[in-house]
Amino acid sequence: MIALDILAIGAHPDDVEIGMAGTLAKHKQAGYKTGIYDLTYAEMSSNGTVELRQEEAKDASQILQLDVRGTIGLPDRGLQLIKTHIDEVVKIIRWHKPRIVFAPYWEDRHPDHIMCSRIVQEALFNAKLRRYMPELPAHTVEQAYFYFINDTVPADLVVDVSEVYEQKRLALGAYRSQFTPQTNEMVSTPLTQGYVERVEARDSLLGQGRGMKLAEGFITKGPYAVQYF
Repeated sequence: MIALDILAIGAHPDDVEIGMAGTLAKHKQAGYKTGIYDLTYAEMSSNGTVELRQEEAKDASQILQLDVRGTIGLPDRGLQLIKTHIDEVVKIIRWHKPRIVFAPYWEDRHPDHIMCSRIVQEALFNAKLRRYMPELPAHTVEQAYFYFINDTVPADLVVDVSEVYEQKRLALGAYRSQFTPQTNEMVSTPLTQGYVERVEARDSLLGQGRGMKLAEGFITKGPYAVQYF
């Protein structure tokens, strides 16, 4: 298994890209190993099919030059804070030994995003316990951050993604079944109503307060450590 510097986890394909595609692109450009895992195949989505969503996720992964992209295969709209679901994430953390893990912010209009956040937080704690699932070596993540999908609050940390934002636009554009109305058969959802434009407007506002053109914001539950060189 590839050891990762950054592992971002989402409930569905496109969650991570909405929240932090620019941050992943920026760190990849700097030489870091990056990866995304989706908890589900988004099989309950109103638009698209599982097969199409997987093709779109593959396209987005190539645009972001990810080192790893995987899907755990937990049930869409069936995520639960139970041992079997938590353990699947523990395995991913122990396999890839990431330095930093990102999960959705714990308040969001979509229940799956909230549950994903809670599952990841439990998995992060369990992953460092050497007597928990002892068949896999324990691993302690250096830092956990939470990215925004639908709902935002004042960020603890903002990352300037102005120079790599075109990659984020392209990565979101890869999810054509979700964001781009193509046929009369498509169901109207919040995602088809100018959602990508609203994401960019949010990222613009996040950057504005720090003199950045475009930025992605994050929340942390622990202190943010800075090293000076």
